[in-house]
Amino acid sequence: MKKVEVPVWEKANLTVNEAAAYFEIGTKKIRDLARENPDATYFLWNGSKLLIKRELFEKQCEQRNEL
Repeated sequence: MKKVEVPVWEKANLTVNEAAAYFEIGTKKIRDLARENPDATYFLWNGSKLLIKRELFEKQCEQRNEL
């Protein structure tokens, strides 16, 4: 079976590395934000794996304009 590659800009959830590349910020900054905002709706924990909800995080970045 062939693995399907989905472009990052079409994914609903991004890994920390994908989000860092997409938003052009460091992985440490993303992890710090997740640690500082444990109840944020744009972070999703799958066990110990951190995923970022792309659209929600993008809106948050636009509002904050800090990253």
